[in-house]
Amino acid sequence: MKIYTKTGDKGTTALIGGTRVAKSHLRIEAYGTIDELNSYIGLVRDQEVNYKRADILKEIQDRLFTIGSVLATDPDKNVKMVTPDLHAEDVTLLEQEIDAMSEDVPPLRAFVLPGGHQSVSFCHIARCVCRRAERLAIRLQEESPVEDLVIIYLNRLSDYLFALCRRMTHELQAEEITWKARV
Repeated sequence: MKIYTKTGDKGTTALIGGTRVAKSHLRIEAYGTIDELNSYIGLVRDQEVNYKRADILKEIQDRLFTIGSVLATDPDKNVKMVTPDLHAEDVTLLEQEIDAMSEDVPPLRAFVLPGGHQSVSFCHIARCVCRRAERLAIRLQEESPVEDLVIIYLNRLSDYLFALCRRMTHELQAEEITWKARV
């Protein structure tokens, strides 16, 4: 099987269910951003500081594939294909991980500027892409059905990524750079 199909050469693509839409369609933008986020999570997972978190990061990547398949499915079609689904326990897992990572990290008393270490910077980029994915899913929900759990998961995932940035900074003994407003 060839990797190229030529079916998208005119700027359209098919949703799960067969409906063809423009590649600029909001649904495509939403699941494309999930794919981008998944790639950044892979980059974060590959950082040496995260070797002990590789399993949870891989689990997150799996959930992002689930979200991508949910967003890639035409909500107006009765799709016979079985697609994976998201569970409330997936959100609970993120919350438990956030709590565990935050235990011995100093309390946050100011806004944090991204940076301090290259590995942390990669994680901040993932966090920002996650926030964009969340915004796109919310916009999509305004015009077409999107499961509430998708938006809740993305919201919690951005919190998880922020906590991970702080945890990585702490473990790497890097400087957490706080924002000081110019007066």
